[in-house]
Amino acid sequence: MNFEAALKELLKHEGGFVNHPKDPGGMTNLGVTRRVWERWVGRRVGEQEMRSLTPEKVAPLYKQRYWDKVHAYELPPALALQVFDFGVNAGPRRAIQTLQKSVGTLADGLFGPMTRRAVNKYIDQYGLVKLVEVYASHRMRFYMSLKTFRYFGKGWSRRVDEVLKLGRKWAQSNETS
Repeated sequence: MNFEAALKELLKHEGGFVNHPKDPGGMTNLGVTRRVWERWVGRRVGEQEMRSLTPEKVAPLYKQRYWDKVHAYELPPALALQVFDFGVNAGPRRAIQTLQKSVGTLADGLFGPMTRRAVNKYIDQYGLVKLVEVYASHRMRFYMSLKTFRYFGKGWSRRVDEVLKLGRKWAQSNETS
């Protein structure tokens, strides 16, 4: 899977401008919070700039701060989408830790040779479909542990289900080819 295809899938879940009072991320557009955008551009921004974000404007941020950070380019497409999507939603370190927990290796949040070997070994032993399912299960447990689950849980659950269905489909086609 390439970054552009993953971003297209991710943006289906992120939606447009929101500023929900219960969302700790605050003002958000295309999944990018105001705080994250301000760090990216190196200055304070207002609501108008947040509203004007486009997929083209946010793509470099998503590539550098999420896709590259979680090493999605090193993973099979079905898993890359899962880890990238969760990295955007919960942070790259947590996404990698979740991957590490899923494959039974040290969950330090750093993607290196040990994680790469553990992922490959898990896939060889149990299959990519199983790993995608285990990852989604860990992801769902994390969301359910959040205080804001009662406000956003329905959307998170739908997102996990939809990304899981697509991941299963891609994993099954990968395992049968």
